[in-house]
Amino acid sequence: MSYTVDRRGLMRTAGAGAAAIGLGGALASCGSDESETVTLTWWDYFTLDNFQPGMNRLIRDVEAGVPNVRIQRRTFPFAELDRQITLGAISGERPDIAIVDNVAMNTLGGSDLLADLTGRVEAWGQADQYYQGPWDSCRIGGKVLGIPNNSNCLALYYNTRMLESAGVEPPTTWDELASAAERLTSGDRFGLALSAIKSEEGVFQFLPFLWQAGGDLDTFATDGATALSFLHDLIAKGSLSESCVGWTQQDVNTRFMNQRAALQINGPWQIPTLKQADFDWGVVALPRDQEAATCLGGENWVLMAQSENLDKAWEVLEYTQRPSVLVPYLVSFGNLPAREDLADRGTWASDPALRLFLSQLPLARPRRYGRGYADASQAVSEAEQAVLTGSASPSAAARTAAAKIDKALSGR
Repeated sequence: MSYTVDRRGLMRTAGAGAAAIGLGGALASCGSDESETVTLTWWDYFTLDNFQPGMNRLIRDVEAGVPNVRIQRRTFPFAELDRQITLGAISGERPDIAIVDNVAMNTLGGSDLLADLTGRVEAWGQADQYYQGPWDSCRIGGKVLGIPNNSNCLALYYNTRMLESAGVEPPTTWDELASAAERLTSGDRFGLALSAIKSEEGVFQFLPFLWQAGGDLDTFATDGATALSFLHDLIAKGSLSESCVGWTQQDVNTRFMNQRAALQINGPWQIPTLKQADFDWGVVALPRDQEAATCLGGENWVLMAQSENLDKAWEVLEYTQRPSVLVPYLVSFGNLPAREDLADRGTWASDPALRLFLSQLPLARPRRYGRGYADASQAVSEAEQAVLTGSASPSAAARTAAAKIDKALSGR
């Protein structure tokens, strides 16, 4: 889930507390024996009120559909969940089931905390139903350590009237994007808005530019410089506000809603808000340079390796993937399915904007870089901040970041 949050919450101190909410449910069936019921501990970070109806329904579905199971749910702030799972290796307090951000697989997947689901998945036989990017985010070191929970990615929103008035078509390439953003800039309205905040949220929005340039983290000194130069030029021409270094994705959408940006890069979670806008808007794939690319967001289901109830926990995971259970859950959260075979079900089947995002999932890339990713991500963020605030040139910032990235990803 790439929302307004800080994704650096890993094991720093054992003393921080976590907010907890315990949610129970009914027994699996009216005639079941209490002594036969297995209670599974379930952790997630969906603390906001708007998520509770959908999550409560999912748990009721699980308890009604999986024999002899009861769910005991506990929620944590987003930045705390990964750390609390890691601390569980020391305290012994850990869940049977958790829903984690897919980028957390870099750290959690590099330990022995997560159960290896490879054999179970092979017997299940449904891995080929998932889009490649979401499925790849669950594969670490040749093992399947999770099942995709939901997916999202980034695309380009545009204000229809503004583009028509300026005689501009929705851009499909970097050159077209730069030209359109410049022509659409007027007064206090910028042509383009995006998030470059110093967190994983900003990195989530930057990585597509790196990939579109034909590069990756291991070529940051060159291709990172290309991506940074493109964004720097947008600011230099006045098409992109330097204030983007402090904007979250929610801030970006607010500017777009206020019609102070003609274009914005954002995700499908903004659609419910955008449907309340008093102007027409559309959405297209991110403009490409050397290749097309977007960044994969969303969550994965994981099981804990030391769980005493792995068989029952796996049974729950299988059950959540049934279309009759999964589709209502995803719709209630405003999320997209990671399963390709659900493309024609749910609200995304008829909503043009959601279908655009769904069409981009096959090329959405997971941030699957291993345990050193957190440090590599920080280096990327620092480089972007330096360039967009004018404290370093794109080439210098990219070289500095590349050295840090290489060190982080090599484990040195």
